[in-house]
Amino acid sequence: MRNPPLHRYATRPGLYFTDDGGADVVVRSETAGQVWLCVLESIDQPSAFFQDAIRLFSDPGTSFIQQIHEFPVCTRIIEHLYLRETLFRMDGPNYGLWYVHLPKAWDGMRYGYRVDGAWDPKHGVRFNPYKFLLDPYGKGVEGAMELDPATFSYACEVKDRKVIGSAYGEMSTVDSLGHVPVSVAIDDRDVHKHEGDPDHPHVPWRKTVIYEMHVKGFTANAPWLPEELRGTYAGLAHPITLAYLQNLGVTSIELLPIQAKQDELFLQEHGRKNYWGYSTLSYFSPEPTYATKAAQEKGATAVRQEVIDMVRALHEAGFEVIMDVVYNHTCEGGVEGPTICWRGLDDLAYYRHQKSNAGRLEDTTGCGNTFDFTNTHVVTFAVDSLRYWAKRIGIDGFRFDLGVTLARLNGEFTQHHPFLYALRSDLLLGNLKLIMEPWDLGNLGWRTGQFGIPFAEWNDRFRDTARTFWLQDVDGSSDFGRTQMQEMATRLCGSADLYATDPGRGATASINFVTCHDGFTLTDLTRYNSKHNEANGEHNNDGSSVNHSANFGVEGVTKEPEIIAAREQAAMNLTGMLLLSLGTPMMLAGDEFRNTQDGNNNAYCQDNDITWMNWDWLYSPHKTREMRRLETVSRLVALRKSLDLYHHEDFFTRLTQLGLLKPSDRVKWFLPNGQAPIERDWFDLSTRSFTMRLLSNSEVDVCIVVNGVAEDRQFHLPADSKWMPKWCSAEVNGRWPGHGDHVESGDAAEDISVWMQHVQNANETVRRLAEQARETAAAGDGVGIAGAFGDAISGPVEGAATAAAPGTDASDADNVRTAEFRAVRSSRTAAGSGSASGVSTGAAADADSVQSAEDTQLLRMTAALEMVGNAAAAAVHDDAEPSAAADASGESADKPAPLDDNVWTMPALSITLMKQIQL
Repeated sequence: MRNPPLHRYATRPGLYFTDDGGADVVVRSETAGQVWLCVLESIDQPSAFFQDAIRLFSDPGTSFIQQIHEFPVCTRIIEHLYLRETLFRMDGPNYGLWYVHLPKAWDGMRYGYRVDGAWDPKHGVRFNPYKFLLDPYGKGVEGAMELDPATFSYACEVKDRKVIGSAYGEMSTVDSLGHVPVSVAIDDRDVHKHEGDPDHPHVPWRKTVIYEMHVKGFTANAPWLPEELRGTYAGLAHPITLAYLQNLGVTSIELLPIQAKQDELFLQEHGRKNYWGYSTLSYFSPEPTYATKAAQEKGATAVRQEVIDMVRALHEAGFEVIMDVVYNHTCEGGVEGPTICWRGLDDLAYYRHQKSNAGRLEDTTGCGNTFDFTNTHVVTFAVDSLRYWAKRIGIDGFRFDLGVTLARLNGEFTQHHPFLYALRSDLLLGNLKLIMEPWDLGNLGWRTGQFGIPFAEWNDRFRDTARTFWLQDVDGSSDFGRTQMQEMATRLCGSADLYATDPGRGATASINFVTCHDGFTLTDLTRYNSKHNEANGEHNNDGSSVNHSANFGVEGVTKEPEIIAAREQAAMNLTGMLLLSLGTPMMLAGDEFRNTQDGNNNAYCQDNDITWMNWDWLYSPHKTREMRRLETVSRLVALRKSLDLYHHEDFFTRLTQLGLLKPSDRVKWFLPNGQAPIERDWFDLSTRSFTMRLLSNSEVDVCIVVNGVAEDRQFHLPADSKWMPKWCSAEVNGRWPGHGDHVESGDAAEDISVWMQHVQNANETVRRLAEQARETAAAGDGVGIAGAFGDAISGPVEGAATAAAPGTDASDADNVRTAEFRAVRSSRTAAGSGSASGVSTGAAADADSVQSAEDTQLLRMTAALEMVGNAAAAAVHDDAEPSAAADASGESADKPAPLDDNVWTMPALSITLMKQIQL
């Protein structure tokens, strides 16, 4: 028996190009009265629909909406927008879907919808055909919302950037076209589109090290990039950017949202931007402002191609790409917000409404609305979007913002939610990395550890334990802390109390982190006791007030060397615990080089130097604390990746029902005196020093030695082996575990940075750059400083330089910027794109010499990056030449102990990795 012929139209919403030169268009609206597809064309070009469309003219006695009801296809001229809008009446609803076949369609076609129906806002029905709506399945987007009465479905006015009107009042009759973004069609039918794609890295969970970053913020100030690539997808794909990430050693790049976004109404009213991007405008379209200007000018297809090329470049460099996604709410906000898409298509179907008041929306997100994931079609919409990004763009995994909201059934969380099962069972998505943020703002919203296989989850217990032990307890200057050894041991061993929920679920389900985009950076954790969010314009009332941070006696930046040293070591203690714990570590971009947000722990609206990475430290002639931290962190990442002890998904140990650690053949515990802890030691708050030995049948053992007291302390390591230190948090301050009764130390003041050792006479270079920059700024001729670099520097990078002030040692100040650097920076800013053009200031320079200089600079930058990587790689080998004293640069050689003694003195307040010596 033959199957019946397929229905003419696709059964999934979207725009599908057809072989006849047209397209099938499908959209969902379960309760609408009528839906129109609207195609926009410029009026200075012939229309593709001239023979089909009836021309509409203004009629004082008939509204525009009444006219479009009369004809299947009609068109009107909008002179002030220089546009022609052609409207196609769609057929439906057929199981909630509306259909139309478009006789002609093309790549780059701008389109949207108008929807008519009942206006009854008190019952959650808000249809308004005067509002031009995006296609929820649209693959491209163009334009942005304006703060104008036209963008709201209810009648209102805007005075002093404030919207005045009632969401339950009369329907607005002002056309929103021209004030809202529009969808852009992308022809995606090319059968060769995946040819040449690199293989996905497919990094196993047990070997994953995640690096969370913002596409724009990471490279917005990157001096190695031409001006036109800074802050873009292409800038992240640049070879030098990739080389930096490789030498840091991370495996998986987690990008803050890159789906198209729109600023919330609150931010628009206050003239600010949503920098983070957790306010989604289109779930199939990439954010166009992160693309290069050239791509933006070419249109949505070029923007998307730049995203695809970025993902390909990251894959070729060996990185996975994980995308942060926001399916819990949309940019439309509460009922008082604008009508851009879902509210106008079908408010009742897309959003959760209060049971007692259908006119109000449920809000478990703090953003005004919540997608209704009890509606099968909302689940389908989200899954279709995720599959598109995974299959077409090449994304390797997703992190779900406020994941608990996505798993609420009738308002209550359940790990058996249909959406979670849809993700698990999908042949494509179920095999990707799926990470949940396991909380929201709803009832019983904290659900860490409760999502089950195959989901990983952010571990806030790990974050709070690490911060409390290494910051709050230390800054309190008390012999007793707030953290038991039992709690520390549980976090170090993979948090079995939270994640051993299902048979086969392992420690890699725990995404261990100390910092993320939301909160203090690692440096700010050690600089500030309190948040400083005044720049956000909310009177410092936004952001969390519970940070478990410490300022070590001074709030903010200081020049006191003792405080700086204490802060640096505290930051490395947190990093050490993160990378030496079982589980999946996640680092925040910039933490590896002391990036700061000046105490702002909620910088979601700061699209400026507060959130953009500051790369000034690259150009100091001496090894700054930023470089010292970078090298220390990269060495630790390399060490973790070299140890098979971490390359499994089992927990090191589990807990008994009484909360005690079970005996384990994979880990053993010792107090500083070498004895095993007894029961009371696990819960004694004064027990802040211990040794954790990880045992292996296939490689040498390692010991993680925690000295949580403010004095150097002797530790008796297991006597059946000999040990040598491989990494210590105190090395950033030139201190290293010492054999016997003292700590090794060294002077780090004159170390030369590997980034600058190719520069001849670096101090003179900085002075010459500053002088030329001042002359350029004074002349106002618009010439950038890249030419000055071509003349004055034989070093790695064009575009910027910085150094400590004359006579100032890099270790004496927390963050010193000289007048010389400020002059260079101001010249760079004034010069615009010319500052990175590589054009020589010499009149005799020609194109060949400029290109040669650029190539030389890129080669030297790459060479410097390789040296950082080589230094990290050397740390994992045991054949380094032993040394009696530490190399304070952080590149210390291994120091095996004499064979007859196992007593080591650990620096105060430190965490150390000791490796067994193979005899």
